[in-house]
Amino acid sequence: MSHKTPTNIITGFLGTGKTTAILNLLKHKPKNENWAVLVNEFGEIGIDGALMSEQGAMIKEVPGGCMCCTAGVPMSVGINLLLRQKPDRLLIEPTGLGHPKQVMATLTSDQYLPYIDLHSTITITDARYFADEKYTSNDNFQQQLAVADIIIANKTELASASQNATMTTWLAEHDFSSRLVHTSKGEFDIGLLDEVVKSIPSIEIDEHHHHHASMEPQFAIPPNQAFVRKENKGQGYFSCGWLFGPEVTFPFDDIFSLFSDLTAERIKAVVNTEKGCFAFNVADGVVSVNEMTLEGFESRMEVIDNQLMPWDQLEGILLTLAGLSQK
Repeated sequence: MSHKTPTNIITGFLGTGKTTAILNLLKHKPKNENWAVLVNEFGEIGIDGALMSEQGAMIKEVPGGCMCCTAGVPMSVGINLLLRQKPDRLLIEPTGLGHPKQVMATLTSDQYLPYIDLHSTITITDARYFADEKYTSNDNFQQQLAVADIIIANKTELASASQNATMTTWLAEHDFSSRLVHTSKGEFDIGLLDEVVKSIPSIEIDEHHHHHASMEPQFAIPPNQAFVRKENKGQGYFSCGWLFGPEVTFPFDDIFSLFSDLTAERIKAVVNTEKGCFAFNVADGVVSVNEMTLEGFESRMEVIDNQLMPWDQLEGILLTLAGLSQK
């Protein structure tokens, strides 16, 4: 590879709208360019890659926790595979519970100096989070803001004037001087990707202890099973994901009701229903639905919460909706 690939980190905490923002960027990228996306998810069942697959980008998923763990091996493997395809731009979406400083350290290391040209690091946030100590006291939440060249305050239509004022005050009090852009539905000018790059400080990779990211997605369903279930936990959060074979169909209305009733902090799913394949995205108690054109696709669901939920009970409901007998 004789040229450096323009690369952007798109980071942000759980539920702020990172994936939606990347989908919008892919829709508005120059038609003559091929973009690649490295997607890192806290859960073991990859969802975001499926959501992005219709946009024609080259996708590589690293599920199961922070991709910079295990000496950065999962992240490096993913980056190398994508760079070999010579993309015109590389977008990296770390998990909302990941360590952005370590991701940046990898991208600016001697290993990638000849191949990666790090452009704007964009942090997606939500003004409503700044009044909640659960978020503002979280080290990853603070790291994501600290590494940002540009902070995108997403979902402005949901934030009050006082919540926006609280965010502005908090950022000023903590010396976050990055440019602040207000937007909704993850939409912002694609030009921001190349607008600003701070001087990059020397970053040491700290030791941190939680579940290591998988080298490859654990998507294989054994021949004698209709589904697999994967769990993960770390940094005060728990996740459980299910992967169902393409022959399994869920009733749309019932799965929508189930996702509406769950109190989990975050739910993502791509589900085969009798009405077709749909993507479900649940944040702030609101269920968003988008129709997909995927065929023969394995349904995937991921639930994340800061409390351990009754996964067995939830699995029983899913099996009943799917018409599968429970053991």
